[in-house]
This record gives sequence, structure tokens and C-alpha cells, in this order.
Amino acid sequence: MDGMSALFIFMLAAFTGYEVIARVPVILHTPLMSGSNFIHGVVLIGAMVALGQVPDDDPAALALGFVAVLLGAANAAGGYVVTERMLAMFRSNKGTGEGGR
Repeated sequence: MDGMSALFIFMLAAFTGYEVIARVPVILHTPLMSGSNFIHGVVLIGAMVALGQVPDDDPAALALGFVAVLLGAANAAGGYVVTERMLAMFRSNKGTGEGGR
């Protein structure tokens, strides 16, 4: 795939993602985003596959791929942390003795 095709696909995906997210009501945005953590996993898998295709003699591409995998992993982990904190808000505190925490 040449660079122009890849750029076109990236721009189309960015525009589509923005349009979809912009139409979600504010009250549903956080639960929807934290509930879709599997998307972060797909991004992480894609970054690892792309990193695996990089030739060994291109250190700049290897570094960029490593950063993409690192950021994808942080994004996935952060999504699960947000989901856990959000679900904790809806748990009953009766009998825990934690005083509302």
C-alpha cells in the first residue's frame, strides 16, 4: 500500500470516528467509551503486527513501533481502570464498613 492510500484511510477513519463520537449524548459518552475497551486491544494488536513487519535495519521505524505498542498498552490498561472506577460508583456499600468508599 502506498503512502497516499494509507493517509486517505487514516483521514477517513479519523473523520468517521469523530462523527460517531460527536453524536453520542454527553451522559452516555463515558460508559460507552469505557465499555468498549476491546477497541484498545485491537489497536494494540495492530501496533504489534505493524511492529513485526518493520525491517531490522530501520531503527527509527522500530522506535516508532515500540512507542505505538507502549501507548496502545497504556490506553488499554487505562480503559480498564476507568471502567473499574466507574463500576465501583454503582456498587452497594451496605455491610462493607468503608463509609461510602
